[in-house]
Amino acid sequence: MALGKLWTIAFRDLARNRRRSILTLAAVALGLALLMTIHGLTAGTMADSLDAGIRLQTAHVQVRATSYDEGKLSLKWKDLLEAPEAVAAQAAALPQVQAAAPVLRASGVLNTADESAGMQVYGIDTTSALYATIRQAIVAGAFLTPDDRDGILIGKRLADNLGLGVGGRASLVIVDGDGRPNEAVFTIRGTFSTGVPAYDESTAFLPLAKAQAFTNTAGHASAVAILLHRQEDADAVAAALAGPGRTVLTWRELNAVVTQTVQTTMSFYAILDIIVILVVAVIIVNTLLMAVFERIREMGILAALGMRGRTITLMFLLEAASLGLAGIFVGIVIGSVGVAYLTKVGIPIGDMGAAAQGIALGSVMYGRFDIPMFAQLAAETLVVILLAALYPARMAAHREPAEALRAL
Repeated sequence: MALGKLWTIAFRDLARNRRRSILTLAAVALGLALLMTIHGLTAGTMADSLDAGIRLQTAHVQVRATSYDEGKLSLKWKDLLEAPEAVAAQAAALPQVQAAAPVLRASGVLNTADESAGMQVYGIDTTSALYATIRQAIVAGAFLTPDDRDGILIGKRLADNLGLGVGGRASLVIVDGDGRPNEAVFTIRGTFSTGVPAYDESTAFLPLAKAQAFTNTAGHASAVAILLHRQEDADAVAAALAGPGRTVLTWRELNAVVTQTVQTTMSFYAILDIIVILVVAVIIVNTLLMAVFERIREMGILAALGMRGRTITLMFLLEAASLGLAGIFVGIVIGSVGVAYLTKVGIPIGDMGAAAQGIALGSVMYGRFDIPMFAQLAAETLVVILLAALYPARMAAHREPAEALRAL
């Protein structure tokens, strides 16, 4: 029998019990839409977190001294990068590099008369394009200038927690490179809000020269941070900057927490995908089994007229394919609407982002269209539906004509 006629029979049979067919189609559509929405939200959240981590903290590549331990934020000269300006100039000469500058990191405590807060202090080249994101995030006051000797830039959340405003003064305490505590009073030049709560409540900036003088690390830096035009060039730039006494890290190692979280999340969602798709497959099997039992006599007549078992099998598979394709189409539409909503509006999580250690999680989780993943989910759904439909299809095909004709 021609394939076109089999399609016609399949559509006709599905229309016999429209309510059941519509409910089955809805199950397929909602299952796929749910998976698309979850994957879209996860893809957007992780991509935004990685992007924020690169822009605000790590850049794409960092050059450090071999003995530097980021966890300790050591200020000992042996752990710091010597002549960082020369390394930054070497990096800036590479065509893949957008900006490169030394950065000095230290742990500090900012004190007011009533409050105190621990934080990370960054000594930065205030003229570098590396800090364009911070410049754009200024909500009060102004960005630092290279020759500012008593100014400090802090996050708005940190300023609010300490009751500080632009022009306010606070005492900063840091243990310097010789292991001695050093204290000085600084004036708040400005406050910034990046939308990443954990960053905005625990970060402060000083001009690099002032930070080096304050920490007794003149001529040294924790790292040279390098921002690239294209993220894909990180490995090539790292190879070009490798040398004795240096450790060169790319954004993958620098954001290991995010990449590991993505891998763990994807493993969890793979299990969720399997569960949802299997539930859909069970619904399809149930629908086709009911159709088989309702049409036993019909199958007997078709077999008696000479229709082969494989043709009957194909007919039921076409029914499953029709339900699956229609459900997938509707699911893609619903899922796309859900993901589009998440890309525009997102899901507010407030201060929950501040609890995420090592992940630059904002106060709103946004979705993102992951077309390859959505296509994979649709293909997997269709394949599993067809595989599940083999059982009722083969059951219908293997009915003996005489037995089928004697059925109710």
